[in-house]
Amino acid sequence: MHFRHGLSALGFGCMRFKKRGNGFDMEEVEKEIMHAIDQGVNYFDTAYIYSGSEQALGEVLSKNNVREKINIATKLPHYMMKTRDEMEKHFNEQLSRLKTDYVDFYLMHMLPDKATWEKLVNRGALEWLEELKKEGKIRNIGFSYHGNTDDFIELLNAYDWDFCQIQYNYMDENSQAGRKGLEAAGKKGIPVIIMEPLRGGRLANDLPKKALKVINESERGYSAAEWSLRWLWDQEYVSVILSGMNSMEMLDENIRIASECEAGSFRESDREVIENIKKAFEERIKVPCTGCSYCMPCPNGVDIPGSFRCYNVSYLDNYFNGFREYFMCTAMKKETTVASKCIECGKCEMHCPQGIKIRDELKKVKKRYENPIFNIAAKIISKRF
Repeated sequence: MHFRHGLSALGFGCMRFKKRGNGFDMEEVEKEIMHAIDQGVNYFDTAYIYSGSEQALGEVLSKNNVREKINIATKLPHYMMKTRDEMEKHFNEQLSRLKTDYVDFYLMHMLPDKATWEKLVNRGALEWLEELKKEGKIRNIGFSYHGNTDDFIELLNAYDWDFCQIQYNYMDENSQAGRKGLEAAGKKGIPVIIMEPLRGGRLANDLPKKALKVINESERGYSAAEWSLRWLWDQEYVSVILSGMNSMEMLDENIRIASECEAGSFRESDREVIENIKKAFEERIKVPCTGCSYCMPCPNGVDIPGSFRCYNVSYLDNYFNGFREYFMCTAMKKETTVASKCIECGKCEMHCPQGIKIRDELKKVKKRYENPIFNIAAKIISKRF
C-alpha cells in the first residue's frame, strides 16, 4: 500500500456496507474492515447521515481493539442545525456511535460556498471546532464539496483547512472542483480526499460500447474501473481515493491497484486511452459546454457551466444523478444559482467560444429540473442556510 500525507492511498468508504435484511451483514462488514486494515488501509470515511454506518464502524473497531491503527473521517450535517448547541449535540452523538473520544478527520458535509461557511462562523462553528481541536477531540478540520471550481477555490482560501474532499474523476476533470481545484488544494500542502472516482459506478459498469471497445483493445488489460483509479493515482495531489467496497473481491482488487500505482507512472498512450473513453461518453452530451467559464460571471447569479454539467449528467448517467447534482450545486447555497434566475440579457452568449445558445439551453435545464418538488426543497434549504 502506498501512503500520501501518512494516509493510505485507498480509503474505505463506509456508506455502502453489505446489507442483510434491514441492516448490515455485520459478520461480512467486520471481515472486510479487518482485512482492509491488515492490508494497510488506514482511512475510513463515514457521515452522520449514512444510516447505521457510524455505529457499524465503531462496533468493529471497538470489538477488535484497532481504533488507534486507523483514521476515522466523519461529517457534520451543518445544514440540519442553526446553533452551536445543536452542533455539539450531533458531535457527541457521533462519538458515541463510533465508540471513540476523538475524530481524526472532521468535515463540514457538503459545504457549498464561502458565504455558507461565513454564516457558520458567525454562529460559532469555527470557534467550537478549534476548541475541539485544542482538546484533541478533532485532529483535522476540513470540508466536502460539490459545486464549481471558482466557488471551491474561494472556499478553500476562506480558512486554513487541514484537508478537503472533492468529487473528481476523468469525466469531472474540468467541472466540480476539477483539476484546477485539486492542484490549488495540493499546492497548499493539504491532503485531498477523492470521492466518486467512478461516478457512482458509471465509469465501471455503464460505459458506452465505443468506450468498452477502447478498453478491450488496450494492451494494458486494465478493467474500466482500474483505468479510472490509475488515472487518479497518477496525479501527485491525489492523497486518498475513497471506494465504497462491499465485497472481498472488490477490496482485494482495489488494494492491488493502490499498491501498484505511483504518481507520474502514466504513459502518453495511457492518457490517449482515457481521452478516447471520454470522447465516447461525450457523444451522449446534450450541451457542448467545456466548462471554460468565459460566460461567467452571470449578472443575475446563474451558475451557467454548472447548470449545463448537471443537465448533461442526466443523459450521461441518469436523471436522478443529474437532479441530485443540480440541487446540491445550485440550491444548497445561501444565494441560489439556478437556471431560472436567467433574465435573458444575452451577455453570456457574447463570450461563449462554443457558440452555445445559452439562453435557450438554460430554459431546457429549468424545464428538466425545476419542478414543484425542487422549488419547495430549495426554499426549505435556503432558510436553513
